[in-house]
Amino acid sequence: MKRKVLSVIGGMSVAVLLSGCGVGVIGHDDYVGYKKAPYIVRGQKYYPMSVQQALNYEEVGIASWYDESKFLGMVRGDTAIGEKVAPWDISAAHKTLPLPCKVKVTNLSNGKSLKMRVNDRGPYIEGRIIDLTPRAARKLGFIDDGLTNVKVEVISVGDGDYKVKKKKSFWFF
Repeated sequence: MKRKVLSVIGGMSVAVLLSGCGVGVIGHDDYVGYKKAPYIVRGQKYYPMSVQQALNYEEVGIASWYDESKFLGMVRGDTAIGEKVAPWDISAAHKTLPLPCKVKVTNLSNGKSLKMRVNDRGPYIEGRIIDLTPRAARKLGFIDDGLTNVKVEVISVGDGDYKVKKKKSFWFF
């Protein structure tokens, strides 16, 4: 009997601990589908793109990387939509794309490209167009340099029922 009670308590403890690991779609502002409300950082007001504008978005510019997480310290940063950031994540931050969205980032210095989720805001440093997690920067080959020239292309915007994909174009259209 004692063993059964301890087993039930142990199982409940594990369930409680694991329930904190999940990431929901609803974030700090309880967005549904995508987050595109204006916001202010350091006195500057930013106006995120509409979904249609974002689906046509392509830009060449400077990418950097940032680390909002700690692994063994169990301190993980929250993104602008309330998701936790872990060191092994491949994700990005952008100032004006609707959140979340999926982008393809190509490192123009070596040709490597990677698809990733944009779920945070930033970078707020003049001249930079996108911030990546350390793992994304490592896979794109610029972790040691810190900065690189990239091309960013939106693939889709939103989650679940709200997900809208970029229409593919053909060479003859």
